[in-house]
Amino acid sequence: MDDEMEIQNENGMEVEQPTTSSKKQKQVYIPGVSRALREGEELDFDPEAYNIFYSFETKWSCLSFDIIKEDNASEDFPMKCYIVAGTQADKPKNNELIVMGLKNLNPLENDDEEEDDDELSDDESDDGNNSKKEAIMHSVSVSHYGGVNRIKTQHLGDGTVCAVWNDIGKVQLWNLTNAVNECTKMSTKGKEEKQIQGDFASGDQSRNIHLYRMHEGGTWVVDQRALNGHSGSVEDVHWSPTEEGLLASCSVDGTIKLWDVRSSPADACVCTVEKAHTSDVNVLSWNSHEPLLVTGGDDAELKIWSLKTIQESTSFMASGEDDQVTIWDIAVEADTQESVEGVPPQLMFLHLGQKEVKEVHWHPQINGLAVTTSLDGFNVFKTINV
Repeated sequence: MDDEMEIQNENGMEVEQPTTSSKKQKQVYIPGVSRALREGEELDFDPEAYNIFYSFETKWSCLSFDIIKEDNASEDFPMKCYIVAGTQADKPKNNELIVMGLKNLNPLENDDEEEDDDELSDDESDDGNNSKKEAIMHSVSVSHYGGVNRIKTQHLGDGTVCAVWNDIGKVQLWNLTNAVNECTKMSTKGKEEKQIQGDFASGDQSRNIHLYRMHEGGTWVVDQRALNGHSGSVEDVHWSPTEEGLLASCSVDGTIKLWDVRSSPADACVCTVEKAHTSDVNVLSWNSHEPLLVTGGDDAELKIWSLKTIQESTSFMASGEDDQVTIWDIAVEADTQESVEGVPPQLMFLHLGQKEVKEVHWHPQINGLAVTTSLDGFNVFKTINV
C-alpha cells in the first residue's frame, strides 16, 4: 500500500515565569528542577530553540524504528530522511512495517504571519515544484503479523534488509528493497561497511547470543555455537560501527560484554564489565564515529564507556519514562558562575512534548538531526546548539 501522510511543523518548548518588571522574562523550564506548574499554566514552545522541527503520526504507534542510510545524503536544505518503523496495533494481524520518506525538510520560519504556511502538504510531489515550506512524506506499508518490539536495518549489496524482533517471540529478516525503492523512487545502492556484511546477531531470555551468517544465494544459517557468558536475559546487542567484528551486549545480570565474532565462540568474549549498573542493563548504543558506548539501566542512570581516552567533544541523546529527551555533551566542564543548581553542566538540551518516548536516534549521515518515536507519534528535529 503506497500512501501519503500529513506532517505538521511545531514550535520549541518554554514556560514564562513571572518577574518584577513589566515585561515577562522567558526562562528555561527544567522538569524536576524548576517549580511545579501552577493551575492554568502549561508549557509552550519556543521556535528559536530549533533549526528544524516536524511532527507526524502513524495509524498505530511505533515502539521501534531505524534510519535508512542513503548514498546521496546531504546536510544542505531541503533535507530528506528515510526511516523504517514497526507498529503496535490493536490486533496482531493489523501490524505493519512502514517505510517512510520525509522530503523537502526546511528550517523553521519564526515569523508569526507565516506560521500557517508551515503545514505540510500531502498532495504535492517533491519534484522541485514545491515552495520552500512544503514538506511531504511518502510511505509504503508491508503487512506484519505481531507487534514490533525492535527493528534494525542494513544495506546488503544493492538491497535493504531489516531484522525484526516481534512480540510473538520471533526474530525475522525482511527484504525491504522494493518498499524502499518505491518510497525513494530511485535505486537504492548499498555501501561497503567496516563490519562483516551479511551477519546479524540476536540475544534471548535464555542468556544466549546467536549469530546468523548469510551464505551464497541469500540463505541465512544460524551458528549452532551460541555466544555464552551472560547469566541472565540478554537485553540488547549492537555491532560496533568502527571496529570490525566487535559486538557489544548487555544483560539483566548487570554486565556489559564485548565479543570478537572473528574468534571461536569459546574465545569470543574479549571484555566483561561486572556491575556496570546496579540493576538490569536494558539498552546500549555505540557512537557512530568514536569507540564510545552508552548504556542505560533500571537504576535510572546513563553511563558512557570508552575503549580509549576521550579527547574530543562527544554528544549523545537519551530518553526515559519521564517523557523527556535529553541531549548531552560529555566533554563540557562545570562553570561555577553559569551553572544551575541540580542541572549537570553536560546537559545541553531538553526536548519535551511527547508522551512515553520509546526510541531516539541520530541520523547517521546528517549531523545533529534527531528522530524520536512515542505513544503520540514521531518528532524530527535539529536544535540550535548541536
